[in-house]
Amino acid sequence: MKILLTGGTGYIGSHTAVALAALGHDLVCFDNLSNSSADVIERVESISGVSFPLVVGDIRDGDSLRQAITDHGVEAVVHFAGLKAVGESVSDPVRYYDNNVVGTLALVSAMADCNVKTLVFSSSATVYGQPQYLPLDENHPTSATNPYGRTKLMIEEMLTDIAAADPAWRIGILRYFNPVGAHDSGMIGEDPNGIPNNLMPYISRVAGGRLPELAVFGDDYDTPDGTGVRDYVHILDLAAGHAAALDGLAKLDRPLSIWNLGTGQGYSVLDMVTAFERVNAVKVPYQLAPRRAGDVASCFASPDRAKAELAWEASRGLDAMCASSWNFERARAMRNTKA
Repeated sequence: MKILLTGGTGYIGSHTAVALAALGHDLVCFDNLSNSSADVIERVESISGVSFPLVVGDIRDGDSLRQAITDHGVEAVVHFAGLKAVGESVSDPVRYYDNNVVGTLALVSAMADCNVKTLVFSSSATVYGQPQYLPLDENHPTSATNPYGRTKLMIEEMLTDIAAADPAWRIGILRYFNPVGAHDSGMIGEDPNGIPNNLMPYISRVAGGRLPELAVFGDDYDTPDGTGVRDYVHILDLAAGHAAALDGLAKLDRPLSIWNLGTGQGYSVLDMVTAFERVNAVKVPYQLAPRRAGDVASCFASPDRAKAELAWEASRGLDAMCASSWNFERARAMRNTKA
């Protein structure tokens, strides 16, 4: 298929581009480059051996979206473009509702206008809110503990209504847990502008000397060591999940599907620090800090539905996540030195 990737130069989008290109799909990236760089496309092309265009545009700009869909003969969309920092969403909710909710509305409107009705949406396990039971399966009640999660939940509800109104849609909602790691080449990985909001790139930058120490937000949760527990899934496994979802939408032939993408295993923040130090023989100094608003104590997946319906399951463990993250950080430093 010809697939439009919104947010295609971002962390998850770029790895998914590699996975989809390997399967022979033709790709177009649509990105405003607010938290990424255009040179990511060159690295993705180098990895995949395939060239594809980058359309620089804002997800809220319906005219740009319609033009991109029409000009490139797009048949399906994988929608990554969105703001994703929990703490930032608490302090600036208007920006999150505008970009995430309004942007997705502009996208589905443009798709409908162009009669393109296959969509994979990058959602989040935050839509489960405060867990009522663990592991979290797709039938768990949804709620939100922060504006970021609420934007994802609003989008899910909007897509559910769209699918109910028009059964010609094929919409897959992917509820990610915590993507980490990098491509084995070290050419692409999680490299946000500014201070990272996610744990693994922060750990990597501390280990590499770009940041002085890691802030561990909260050590008084009801978890084995008091720090938050999350389900970390390798980015290459997550990327494969998008390819599986596109295939599944065609085979299952129903308007809407929801799948968790996670491992089913939870690790604490301190587990991640310890594993990173052990695997990579580095030190990661940290300081304990107060809890962040909107965080929950524990969150990990039941990935059974994705395994049953998509034949997808995570295959890479914690050591591979830590090793590939550090490999990317070192490769990034070498590229910058040469530049």
